[in-house]
Amino acid sequence: MSENTQPSAELKALDRLVGTWSVTGGAEGTVRYEWMRGGYFLLQHVELTQYDQPVSGLEVIGNLHPFGEPVGADVVSRFYDAVGNTFDYVYELTGDRLTIWAGAKGSPAYYEGVFSADDTTVTGGWTYPGGGGYESTMVRI
Repeated sequence: MSENTQPSAELKALDRLVGTWSVTGGAEGTVRYEWMRGGYFLLQHVELTQYDQPVSGLEVIGNLHPFGEPVGADVVSRFYDAVGNTFDYVYELTGDRLTIWAGAKGSPAYYEGVFSADDTTVTGGWTYPGGGGYESTMVRI
C-alpha cells in the first residue's frame, strides 16, 4: 500500500459507530465497533439473537484495495458468522442517515437508520424485497 494513501472520508465518517451498542427489534443483543490498527478497516463484533437463533460473528468494513489496483469507491463489508456463512454489504452515511445494502449498492434488501443528534441512538429498520423486514434500534452503552 502506498504511504500517501489515507482512509476514505466515507469510511472515516463511520467513526460515529465506534463503541458498544444494545440492539433491539427484530434482532436483539449487542454489537461492538472498533477500528483495526491503521484506520483502514472498521470491525463489528456481533452477538445477537434473531428468529430465536444466535447470530455471532465479525464484520470487516472498508474500501477494497486489491494488490496493484486503485482503492474502490464504495465502503463495503463482509460478515463472517459462527456457522460458516458470509454476507456482503455496502455502507453509506449521508448526514445522519446510515444506509446498509445487502449485496450491492441499490439492492432491494437494505437497512436505513438515523443517528440521534447526540449520536447515542440509531433508529431504523431492515427492508426486504417483496415486503417484510423489521424495525431495529441501537442504543450506545
